[in-house]
Amino acid sequence: MNQIWSVFRERRRIGLADVVVVIFIVGLLYAVLDLGKGMVVPLAPKDQTVIHLDPSYLPYYAGRSMLRMFIAYFLSLAFALIYGRIAAYHKTAEKIMIPALDLLQSIPVFGFLTITITGFLALFPGNELGAECASIFAIFTAQAWNITFSFYHSLTTMPTDLKEAADINRLRPWARFIKLEVPYSMIGLVYNSMMSFGGAWFFLIASESFTVLNKTIVLPGIGSYLGEALDRGNIPALLYGLIAMMVVIVAVDQLLWRPAVAWSHKFKLDQNESLDPPTSWFLQLLRRSEWVKTVLTAVFSPLAIAVSDIIWRLEVRSAHHSEQRPAHPLARILRWVVLLAVLAYCARLTASAAVEVWRLGIGQLLDVVKLGFYTFARVMAATVLGALWTVPVGVMIGLNSRLSRIMQPLIQIAASFPTNVFYPLIVIFYLAIHMNFNIGAIPLIMLGTQWYLLFNVIAGTMAIPTGLKEATSILKLRSVTWWKTLILPAIFPALITGGITASGGAWNASVIAEYVTARGHTLEASGLGAFITHASAVGNWGQLLWGLAVMSCFVVLINRLVWRRLYRLAEDKYHLE
Repeated sequence: MNQIWSVFRERRRIGLADVVVVIFIVGLLYAVLDLGKGMVVPLAPKDQTVIHLDPSYLPYYAGRSMLRMFIAYFLSLAFALIYGRIAAYHKTAEKIMIPALDLLQSIPVFGFLTITITGFLALFPGNELGAECASIFAIFTAQAWNITFSFYHSLTTMPTDLKEAADINRLRPWARFIKLEVPYSMIGLVYNSMMSFGGAWFFLIASESFTVLNKTIVLPGIGSYLGEALDRGNIPALLYGLIAMMVVIVAVDQLLWRPAVAWSHKFKLDQNESLDPPTSWFLQLLRRSEWVKTVLTAVFSPLAIAVSDIIWRLEVRSAHHSEQRPAHPLARILRWVVLLAVLAYCARLTASAAVEVWRLGIGQLLDVVKLGFYTFARVMAATVLGALWTVPVGVMIGLNSRLSRIMQPLIQIAASFPTNVFYPLIVIFYLAIHMNFNIGAIPLIMLGTQWYLLFNVIAGTMAIPTGLKEATSILKLRSVTWWKTLILPAIFPALITGGITASGGAWNASVIAEYVTARGHTLEASGLGAFITHASAVGNWGQLLWGLAVMSCFVVLINRLVWRRLYRLAEDKYHLE
């Protein structure tokens, strides 16, 4: 305690930066506490759930939405760090966990909503917290898988000399995690976090105002505000909501993502200092603040050291215990009992689901599989078309820091923008030109998936060591040779990660894109997404389960037959050593 007070006494200068930072942090804490109170109020009946379109409500609605998104993001980040590390270092677990991750990212957000909303409402009966948890969980499922794939990919493509250095220094798991694995993965984590956070806006309307099993739940938020404006056809309110959303996106970019990008640049695997590193005015403000330096030095540094020391002692004790004492027979029996109980419960659920699905009949089951092939064709077309423009544009942005500073807020807005808001206009346009919606659904799917590719390409390009770029410049390689010898091999691992998440996101987006309704007009494409939308709306469990099962099988098969082989190629051949 005396040491902490001495640090405070040494840093007595208070400048404008300190005043701004303190006001910002106090205001942020107050806003979080105030907005959090609204998450635990009694759940309003259906006829009392009102979303006001008065613009004065927008700051409160935007705050509620951001609180949900940040809670979901931090849960997603924790999930990614734990799940990705286990999958990367335990080969037996990897054989189960990575296909499971493929399966999880293939199930649409709306499938998760349909299955989980009843459970959350039952967990918190008569309280809005249940609906809030369901909404946060839906946003979590739109964020977690992309970040997890990024961290897993970074660990599996880590240079061998870094691993050997960690082994020579005998770093224990926790020290290896915080000193090597997270820093090496930082650039990819930051950019995929930006993409995941932005992609969650695409599903914000659906996660704040949803109808599942004939039950309508509406939560205060900017997504439900936009949805209400769309339903009423209130164009001024829709414009107010879109402007408010863009303001929030730009604010988050300037106060969080831009500082994170500038800060993560120091973890770049590079022996040469970059001539034009990314910068952030907010990060510079924090660095100039004596108050921030004091808090970091006096509070967070000792706390981090204490936590690391506790974890290190637990690791040593656990290692010593496992070496000295074999597992007790009762512990083994207990593990088997728990495992058998879980398997029995899963078998019961599977049997119940099989009965529901079997009632559909062989004819309908085969028809759904055929619909899956239609959606598969659209997904592949959307992924390939998205790669055609995101690769050159992403490389151009990643190589030019000045261009990156200009384009990042614009890309963040474009990636975060819930393009389904414009679906009514697209419906009117398609009807005017008599567009075949089986083809017209492809651009709608692209709108929700191409950003996964772009952000991964930018991250992969920014991670290219300056020495390699200078070497190719000295050799004066022509454009085609430059692409073949430097750019494509260097970004290949990141491009494959983007392809996997973009493909999974495309299957997710197909649920919205293949069935669009606006102003009394409905456009429906023959596909699995439209089928799942119908099943979810009417609460047909058999159809919903079979649709989700078929979609999951398609995603897992494609990932195992195509993407996973490309992943292995990236691990073995196209990574920096």
